[in-house]
Amino acid sequence: MEIRALGSQGLKVGAEGLGLMGMSAHYGAADEGESLATIDRALELGVTLLDTAEGYGPFRNEQLLGKALAGRRDAAVVATKTGVEFTDEGEFLGLNGSPEYIRRSADRSLRHLGTDHIDLYYLHRVDPDVPIEDSVGAMAELVAAGKVRHIGVCEAAASTIARAHAVHPLTAVQTEYSLFERGIEHDGVRDTLRDLGIGLVAYSPLGRGFLSGAITDPDDFAADDFRRTDPRFQGENFGRNMAVVDQVRRLAAEKGVTPSQLALAWTLRMGAVPIPGTKRRRYLEENAAATAVALTDADLVSIDAVAPHGAVSGDRYAPELMAALNG
Repeated sequence: MEIRALGSQGLKVGAEGLGLMGMSAHYGAADEGESLATIDRALELGVTLLDTAEGYGPFRNEQLLGKALAGRRDAAVVATKTGVEFTDEGEFLGLNGSPEYIRRSADRSLRHLGTDHIDLYYLHRVDPDVPIEDSVGAMAELVAAGKVRHIGVCEAAASTIARAHAVHPLTAVQTEYSLFERGIEHDGVRDTLRDLGIGLVAYSPLGRGFLSGAITDPDDFAADDFRRTDPRFQGENFGRNMAVVDQVRRLAAEKGVTPSQLALAWTLRMGAVPIPGTKRRRYLEENAAATAVALTDADLVSIDAVAPHGAVSGDRYAPELMAALNG
């Protein structure tokens, strides 16, 4: 797999990464043995950017990654996140971007990961009660101390990204970006990243599974799968969104690739490093093969025609979670 620069601060990663959240949280049951085997296979394929967070589990996902990388830490680029507060017992307390919490949670993440440094440390969500300068200032201190090598923010507005970058250069911004979610093309975020030399890491590049072409009925989800409450999977929204998926499926068939591969190839062509999440090797291998799919300008025109900005119905999250976006 091609190695590419992520941002302009010297970090290099495989062109496609792997989101680990579903191995521990939010997407139904997972098998630890298969999850570990999937991480092994990712590294074999050149997928080096492995994305976790202390909130996934909580803590279980970081611990899983630490187990997977025991004895071969340097094989991966480890990304994790702070700013969503949990007690040591795993009780959720809300957003906390204070310097004190960031320092404390970083040390806890290092313990759970079994490492002495985090390659890419994100502020998971912007805390509206703490100036972004204070949060990023604490992350900069972690860089100076050698505990963190690169920093980034998740789901931040363009103006917030610029303010954060002025305190300490950001290597990456992680945000939702896919054929289903193109908001950053229109709210100034993508332009800001380009202007400041900040890399784009795209989470949910398959529209939380929609763009895999495998979803036919949201009632098939496990009882603890958060997509049961995702507005895009509800009622009339689901039917409208499936109509978009049908068109993506048609274009993929004409190209001789799967819908997932078409969607990921588009995200790669847009300059992002996508981190599709999976907990099974067979889907990992399908996704990784997207890095070899070349899209022509004519392909892009066809894709834009069926999945333009605004084509998808429903908010990205339930109302209480939408309130935490774009700080």
